[in-house]
Amino acid sequence: MDFNELVKLNKNNVKSIIRLITKQENEDLEQEVYIKAWRNRERYQEKGSLKSWINTIAANVAKDYLKSAWFKNSQNSTSDDYTLSSVKDNKITPEDSVVSLERQKRIISAIESLKPKMKEVIMLCEIQGYTYEDASKKLKCPIGTIKSRIFNAKKELGDKLEDLL
Repeated sequence: MDFNELVKLNKNNVKSIIRLITKQENEDLEQEVYIKAWRNRERYQEKGSLKSWINTIAANVAKDYLKSAWFKNSQNSTSDDYTLSSVKDNKITPEDSVVSLERQKRIISAIESLKPKMKEVIMLCEIQGYTYEDASKKLKCPIGTIKSRIFNAKKELGDKLEDLL
Protein backbone atom coordinates (compact mmCIF):
# COMPACT_ATOMS: atom_id res chain seq x y z
CA MET A 1 0.00 0.00 0.00
CA ASP A 2 1.19 3.49 -0.84
CA PHE A 3 2.12 5.48 2.28
CA ASN A 4 0.09 8.53 1.16
CA GLU A 5 -2.95 6.29 0.82
CA LEU A 6 -2.32 4.89 4.31
CA VAL A 7 -2.30 8.41 5.74
CA LYS A 8 -5.42 9.42 3.81
CA LEU A 9 -7.39 6.34 4.88
CA ASN A 10 -6.47 6.61 8.57
CA LYS A 11 -6.27 10.38 9.08
CA ASN A 12 -9.69 10.85 10.71
CA ASN A 13 -9.33 7.79 12.90
CA VAL A 14 -5.85 8.76 14.13
CA LYS A 15 -7.06 12.30 14.83
CA SER A 16 -10.04 10.93 16.81
CA ILE A 17 -7.92 8.59 18.90
CA ILE A 18 -5.46 11.35 19.78
CA ARG A 19 -8.29 13.75 20.63
CA LEU A 20 -10.01 11.10 22.75
CA ILE A 21 -6.90 10.33 24.79
CA THR A 22 -5.26 13.77 25.05
CA LYS A 23 -8.47 15.87 24.96
CA GLN A 24 -6.91 18.14 22.35
CA GLU A 25 -6.07 18.38 18.66
CA ASN A 26 -2.37 17.70 18.11
CA GLU A 27 -0.95 17.55 14.60
CA ASP A 28 2.54 16.82 15.94
CA LEU A 29 1.27 13.60 17.47
CA GLU A 30 -0.48 12.68 14.23
CA GLN A 31 2.81 13.11 12.38
CA GLU A 32 4.59 11.03 14.98
CA VAL A 33 2.08 8.20 14.43
CA TYR A 34 2.84 8.13 10.70
CA ILE A 35 6.59 8.40 11.27
CA LYS A 36 6.46 5.40 13.61
CA ALA A 37 4.33 3.48 11.13
CA TRP A 38 6.83 4.27 8.37
CA ARG A 39 9.84 3.31 10.45
CA ASN A 40 8.26 0.06 11.61
CA ARG A 41 6.53 -0.96 8.38
CA GLU A 42 8.66 -4.10 8.13
CA ARG A 43 7.46 -5.20 11.58
CA TYR A 44 3.80 -5.14 10.54
CA GLN A 45 2.47 -8.66 10.33
CA GLU A 46 -0.74 -9.30 8.47
CA LYS A 47 -2.32 -11.11 11.40
CA GLY A 48 -4.69 -8.20 12.02
CA SER A 49 -5.89 -5.29 9.96
CA LEU A 50 -3.58 -2.45 9.02
CA LYS A 51 -6.12 -0.05 10.53
CA SER A 52 -5.88 -1.78 13.91
CA TRP A 53 -2.10 -1.57 13.77
CA ILE A 54 -2.24 2.18 13.05
CA ASN A 55 -4.86 2.63 15.81
CA THR A 56 -2.56 0.92 18.30
CA ILE A 57 0.34 3.14 17.30
CA ALA A 58 -1.88 6.24 17.65
CA ALA A 59 -3.08 5.19 21.11
CA ASN A 60 0.45 4.46 22.28
CA VAL A 61 1.81 7.77 20.94
CA ALA A 62 -0.99 9.68 22.71
CA LYS A 63 -0.43 7.82 25.98
CA ASP A 64 3.32 8.40 25.77
CA TYR A 65 2.66 12.09 25.20
CA LEU A 66 0.51 12.29 28.32
CA LYS A 67 3.12 10.50 30.37
CA SER A 68 5.90 12.79 29.19
CA ALA A 69 3.82 15.95 29.58
CA TRP A 70 2.89 14.98 33.13
CA PHE A 71 6.51 14.11 33.90
CA LYS A 72 7.84 17.39 32.54
CA ASN A 73 5.19 19.36 34.37
CA SER A 74 5.81 17.59 37.67
CA GLN A 75 9.60 18.00 37.32
CA ASN A 76 9.49 21.68 36.42
CA SER A 77 6.96 22.87 38.97
CA THR A 78 7.77 24.20 42.39
CA SER A 79 5.55 23.36 45.31
CA ASP A 80 3.80 26.75 44.93
CA ASP A 81 3.22 26.08 41.24
CA TYR A 82 1.81 22.67 42.07
CA THR A 83 -0.54 24.15 44.66
CA LEU A 84 -1.76 26.77 42.21
CA SER A 85 -2.28 24.26 39.42
CA SER A 86 -4.18 21.88 41.70
CA VAL A 87 -6.73 24.53 42.72
CA LYS A 88 -9.97 23.68 40.99
CA ASP A 89 -11.62 26.08 38.60
CA ASN A 90 -15.00 27.10 39.99
CA LYS A 91 -16.55 27.58 36.56
CA ILE A 92 -17.88 24.02 36.60
CA THR A 93 -20.17 23.56 39.54
CA PRO A 94 -20.97 20.22 41.15
CA GLU A 95 -24.47 20.53 39.70
CA ASP A 96 -23.00 20.88 36.21
CA SER A 97 -20.92 17.76 36.77
CA VAL A 98 -23.95 15.77 37.91
CA VAL A 99 -26.01 16.97 34.94
CA SER A 100 -23.17 16.06 32.55
CA LEU A 101 -22.77 12.62 34.13
CA GLU A 102 -26.52 11.97 33.95
CA ARG A 103 -26.52 13.04 30.30
CA GLN A 104 -23.66 10.63 29.53
CA LYS A 105 -25.47 7.81 31.34
CA ARG A 106 -28.64 8.42 29.32
CA ILE A 107 -26.73 8.43 26.03
CA ILE A 108 -24.91 5.21 26.91
CA SER A 109 -28.16 3.62 28.05
CA ALA A 110 -29.87 4.63 24.80
CA ILE A 111 -27.05 3.12 22.73
CA GLU A 112 -27.12 -0.06 24.83
CA SER A 113 -30.87 -0.40 24.24
CA LEU A 114 -30.47 -0.50 20.44
CA LYS A 115 -30.89 -3.76 18.59
CA PRO A 116 -27.53 -5.58 18.44
CA LYS A 117 -26.91 -4.97 14.73
CA MET A 118 -27.70 -1.24 14.98
CA LYS A 119 -25.60 -0.92 18.14
CA GLU A 120 -22.71 -2.66 16.43
CA VAL A 121 -22.74 -0.24 13.47
CA ILE A 122 -23.08 2.84 15.70
CA MET A 123 -20.13 1.68 17.79
CA LEU A 124 -17.98 1.03 14.72
CA CYS A 125 -18.81 4.14 12.68
CA GLU A 126 -19.66 6.80 15.26
CA ILE A 127 -17.55 5.80 18.25
CA GLN A 128 -14.54 4.02 16.75
CA GLY A 129 -14.42 6.13 13.58
CA TYR A 130 -14.71 3.39 10.96
CA THR A 131 -15.81 4.46 7.50
CA TYR A 132 -18.92 2.86 6.07
CA GLU A 133 -16.69 0.89 3.71
CA ASP A 134 -14.53 -0.45 6.55
CA ALA A 135 -17.60 -1.36 8.62
CA SER A 136 -19.06 -3.09 5.58
CA LYS A 137 -15.92 -5.20 5.19
CA LYS A 138 -15.66 -5.95 8.90
CA LEU A 139 -19.30 -7.01 9.21
CA LYS A 140 -19.35 -8.70 5.80
CA CYS A 141 -22.51 -6.99 4.63
CA PRO A 142 -23.34 -4.49 1.87
CA ILE A 143 -22.55 -0.81 2.40
CA GLY A 144 -26.24 -0.01 1.87
CA THR A 145 -27.06 -2.16 4.89
CA ILE A 146 -24.52 -0.23 6.97
CA LYS A 147 -26.05 3.09 5.87
CA SER A 148 -29.55 1.85 6.60
CA ARG A 149 -28.61 0.62 10.08
CA ILE A 150 -26.83 3.90 10.87
CA PHE A 151 -29.86 5.89 9.69
CA ASN A 152 -32.30 3.78 11.74
CA ALA A 153 -30.07 3.78 14.82
CA LYS A 154 -29.66 7.57 14.71
CA LYS A 155 -33.41 8.00 14.26
CA GLU A 156 -34.10 5.75 17.25
CA LEU A 157 -31.47 7.51 19.37
CA GLY A 158 -32.90 10.88 18.35
CA ASP A 159 -36.35 9.78 19.51
CA LYS A 160 -35.04 8.44 22.82
CA LEU A 161 -32.82 11.46 23.51
CA GLU A 162 -35.04 14.17 22.01
CA ASP A 163 -35.03 16.24 25.20
CA LEU A 164 -31.21 16.33 25.22
CA LEU A 165 -30.90 17.66 21.67
